[in-house]
Amino acid sequence: MANEEKYVEELADKEDDFSEWYNELVIKAQLADYAPVRGCMIIRPYGYALWENIQHTLDTRFKETDVVNAYFPLFIPKSFLEREAEHVEGFAPEVAWVTRGGGEELEEPLAVRPTSETIIGYSYAKWVQSYRDLPILINLWNNVVRWEKRTKLFLRTAEFLWQEGHTAHRTLEEAEERTRMMLDVYRSFAEEDAAIPVFTGRKSENEKFAGALRTYSIEAMMGDGKALQSGTSHNLGQNFAKSFDIQYLDSDGQRKYCSTTSWGLSTRMIGGIIMVHGDTNGLIFPPRLAPHQVVIVPIWRKEEEKVAVLEMVERVKKLLKGKVRVTADLSENTPGWKFAEYEMRGVPVRMEIGPRDVQNNSVVLVRRDSRAKEFVGVDALTERLPVLLEEIQKALYDKAKKFRDEHTYHTDSYDEFKKILEEKRGFIRVPWSEDSAAELKIKEETKATVRVIPFDQPAEGMQGKKCFYTGNPATCEALFARSY
Repeated sequence: MANEEKYVEELADKEDDFSEWYNELVIKAQLADYAPVRGCMIIRPYGYALWENIQHTLDTRFKETDVVNAYFPLFIPKSFLEREAEHVEGFAPEVAWVTRGGGEELEEPLAVRPTSETIIGYSYAKWVQSYRDLPILINLWNNVVRWEKRTKLFLRTAEFLWQEGHTAHRTLEEAEERTRMMLDVYRSFAEEDAAIPVFTGRKSENEKFAGALRTYSIEAMMGDGKALQSGTSHNLGQNFAKSFDIQYLDSDGQRKYCSTTSWGLSTRMIGGIIMVHGDTNGLIFPPRLAPHQVVIVPIWRKEEEKVAVLEMVERVKKLLKGKVRVTADLSENTPGWKFAEYEMRGVPVRMEIGPRDVQNNSVVLVRRDSRAKEFVGVDALTERLPVLLEEIQKALYDKAKKFRDEHTYHTDSYDEFKKILEEKRGFIRVPWSEDSAAELKIKEETKATVRVIPFDQPAEGMQGKKCFYTGNPATCEALFARSY
């Protein structure tokens, strides 16, 4: 095998410069690259394979709740956005406009889709006539454009990929049930598939989606203690239904407005997976979503050993096909180079096959998360590997949850709140009076925001408790953090 190769360059120190570590890792692991248009990104095959696994897993979960997929146009007439005043005000700074087409000035400017509530509302108004037409449960897999001023690969880009669900219902209660149902789909996906523990709850009035009645979200803690809003679900009430005249004839003979919802999760989840699980040596992918769950690295010193080793590699690949996602690196790079490369790229299990392994009809399995080794007979691989992958999946979740719990603090003092933000890192849970003006002042003074008002409120209630900032009676506990 080749004696010369370029080993993986060292990454920036994760503890000293988390941001640079992240940027370098995205590029060096070949997940994405910068595009020639400012704020856009090119998703490379390895990163897109991860997105495909996210997409497939989520799509399966959606369809289990009777959601179906459709596609709607990229361009939205300006008049559509203007129908819902709060919505257009919320998105105005981020909208990209098309004013010319085919060399001619357009009669009406077209927005490049920042989100699809308005075009959905227009369509649902045509499709819904009777209560028998409800509910409508549609999801889109598409791209959207939001002209962000500050961008970061996967986390915040001018164009990004996502799914956006849009549903219409007879009653507000049905819409609320669907809103909460889809939030729980996101929670289960994050915790069970991405191995990321999340807090679930309601967004504050300042942080809710523009035009929504209520917004709920899942919030994850990254490796630097910052929060990442990882999925949102919005009960839109009748706001968009009234703007677009989505009415139906109910069974009592009365015409009524629908209640609608929307919900979305984007490629920023890839950034979350990187920042939650990665270490100083690179990525660590949760097995359920990893592009490759196992990489086989053949090892030989003498040319006469090569044939037998490669024959066994092919035999093992065929044995595992359809049972785990396996790849083999048959390049001329040395085993040492491959070890470093696939460690950096986060493959959950490395399988080593050398001459001695051929003789013993066994392989060496090395875990990416703990680097623990074990020797497994070839005949036992189909039974052992799925179990090992689930052990790694659970270990990653447990580690992430331990980190989150150790960096989640409780206080009823604003001075202590500021001290925690400056000297430590993480989430801070406080008694809160749901004061929007106070929230804006806290954000200005500390850069921390209400991430969610958690569902799991104190069993004893808030009787007698004072808001940590205003001193007024507290109505709930809220989770604050600095965020991406």
